[in-house]
Formats: sequence, C-alpha cells, structure tokens
Amino acid sequence: MSNIGKKYSTGILRSAEMAAISCSKLIGAGDKEGADQLAVDAMRSALNEIDFNGRIVIGEGERDEAPMLYIGEKVGTGNGDEVDIALDPLEGTTITSKGMPNSLAVIAAAKKGCLLHSPDTYMNKIAIGKGYSDDVIDLDASVQHNIKSLADAKKVKPSDISACVLERDRHAEIIESLRATGSRVILIPDGDVAGVMMTSQEEVDVDIYFGTGGAPEGVLAAAALQCIGGQMQTRLVIRNDDEKKRAEKAGIKDLDKKYYIDDLAFGDIVFVATGVTEGTMVKGVKKYSNSFLTHSIVLRSDFNTTQYIQTYHPQSI
Repeated sequence: MSNIGKKYSTGILRSAEMAAISCSKLIGAGDKEGADQLAVDAMRSALNEIDFNGRIVIGEGERDEAPMLYIGEKVGTGNGDEVDIALDPLEGTTITSKGMPNSLAVIAAAKKGCLLHSPDTYMNKIAIGKGYSDDVIDLDASVQHNIKSLADAKKVKPSDISACVLERDRHAEIIESLRATGSRVILIPDGDVAGVMMTSQEEVDVDIYFGTGGAPEGVLAAAALQCIGGQMQTRLVIRNDDEKKRAEKAGIKDLDKKYYIDDLAFGDIVFVATGVTEGTMVKGVKKYSNSFLTHSIVLRSDFNTTQYIQTYHPQSI
C-alpha cells in the first residue's frame, strides 16, 4: 500500500479546510446544529474528490442517526488504497455557536485496520507528551499519584505541573484533587482532541490531560499523538444497555479493557486540524474581501513532522 501521508495529506488537508470555511459562516450565530451540518456537507464533498477507497470508522454516528459521514460510509472515488477515516467535521459545535476559541475541523486517516472502531460512548482519558518512560502515568492511579509521578519525571514540583480538564460537573472531583496538589488547572469549555494535543505542544503550557470525553475523540487524539509523540491511556465508560450494544456492534469484546495509544491508533497516519475559531494551536478562519484564510496543523507519523499551513482560498469556493 502507498504511504498514506505522502499520497493523501493534501486531499485530507483540503477536506478539513473546506469544513472550517463552511461552518465559519455561523460563528457566534447560536446555531450549533447548523454549523455542524455545514461542516459535514463541505467535508464530505471534499473527501469524495480524493482518489482512494475510504471508509468512515469514526464519524457522525450510526447510519440511522447521521445521514452523512456516518460510521461505515464509503468516501472517495472508490479507487486506489483502502483507507480508514476518523473525523469530527466540527469539534466544538457549542463553542463555535458562541464564538468561543479552539473549535476545529479534524480528520485522521490511516491504513485499513489501524484505527480503533470506537463506539459513540464516553471514554476516560489520561495523556502526556513525549519523552517519558512508560510507567509515568496510570489511568487507574489517583490524580495525586499521577501528578507526583509526572513532577518527579520532570524534576519539578507538583505546583509546576499544568493539567488540562474539560469544564464539566463530572470532573469536579478531578479538579478538586488537582488543586489540592497545587497544580495549575487549565479548564476548557469543549474540544478534548485539542486538549490532549496540548500536552505535546511546546508552545502551550499543558503537561497532562485528565477526564472523560467522547470515545471517538479519544481515537482522533491518539492519532495525533502517534504523529508527534506522547502517551495516552483510556477506558470506555459504558453507562447503559444501549451503549453496551453500541460497543458490541463496534466489535468491542472486553468492555473494561484499558487501551494504550497503540490500541487506539497505529501505523501510517496523517492527522489534520484546521482552526474554525481562534485557538491555542491554530488560528481561526479569516474572511477578507475576496478570500478566506485558513490555518491548519498537519501531522504525519512517517516523519513525525508538524507542519503549520496557511492557505488563501477564493471566496468562490
């Protein structure tokens, strides 16, 4: 099979850019469903122009819930390599509708079978950046233990550690525990793909990510970390019989399994995130008199490269 990053990164990038531009028209409009639909429509159209045999493994939901970009949907021309696609056309629908920072259009692509077919449930997550031994973090250990372990590895005090957490009621205990250790707490309103990625961005002061978020977003975040380095441990959170059926339908046999990063995403991967609103990692879409400007991050596992790409697009697109 061809190198995924080399052969398809341009098409994947354009798909994320088109989604970001399309939904940017509703930034601050209070219409999160409308913004999400614009992103979905634009991303799907662009993906269908790529000359590959793509299959959505992480998408907008089951076919009966999502008319487009549903799990199992075929995208691309149908020719060439079989490629698995994980995507979130608009990560941060609420923050886009409110005009808040850090919403993204996100896509990861890998060779067939290299991305976990995750059910649309919650997932408990912990992540750190690169350069640490495998025993520094443990999903099953306490917040205090993980902070002390990471501080020891960095040769700093726990008060020098910054932790990113989604601002949710369910995370009150985590936040309380972090503050009891003296750690800095960076709360984000939405977008835990970006939150996990921040642990590996040198220009961002985030050392560790804690919390429960979407399982599909966990796979996307793992794909990004595989390209730039980092560690991640997760476990599905199954709350009812419906979610258990979803997991079983996705092929999950052990509902209590602890997933490491190599279980979530591995092999030849390309990951793209294009900013919709202004963000920590990438800038948001800018509209000029006759063009749009997008800012994207492109990651490839084959070279462990990070590219920041600015693109001007004519308003006629």
